[in-house]
Amino acid sequence: MKLKALLFGLLFSAGFTSNSQVNPHAIGLRLNGDGRGNGAEISYQHGLGDANRLELDFGGRNHKDWRHFGVFAGYHWVWNLTDGLNWYIGPGAALGFYDSKYYHSGWDDDGMTLAIGGQIGLEYDFNSAGAPILLSLDARPLWEVWDYYEYNAFGYGAALSVRYTF
Repeated sequence: MKLKALLFGLLFSAGFTSNSQVNPHAIGLRLNGDGRGNGAEISYQHGLGDANRLELDFGGRNHKDWRHFGVFAGYHWVWNLTDGLNWYIGPGAALGFYDSKYYHSGWDDDGMTLAIGGQIGLEYDFNSAGAPILLSLDARPLWEVWDYYEYNAFGYGAALSVRYTF
């Protein structure tokens, strides 16, 4: 029984690792948002082989009382589910700058944030259909180890990305 479970596990995991194909380069927009604001990032992915890549995103978010601008860097492991459909996960970190003004209290502040966490997502690579487009939906849970309120905050943002692959 244990041997059957082990063989099933090996075959199951091999199915997710086979046929993984990461594009050498992809560039585009990542449109994100959560309860703390909406924004956009310029996103670049650099393939590191068939199943790994680096992602670098540069952009910001706005809310009625504050603005945030920063950079995110992440490392992804990519697994193929079926033709063109992949899922990915990996660690990452973000460095950002903010400017906030709460008009009702007269408080005006600016500073820097540092966060660590990761990224998990699902993507469809239209290269399998002949188009150099990568469409993805992801979440980015981050823990702010240094932020503007001087307390450690956990947050996440969901995003829809469209990238040109080359």
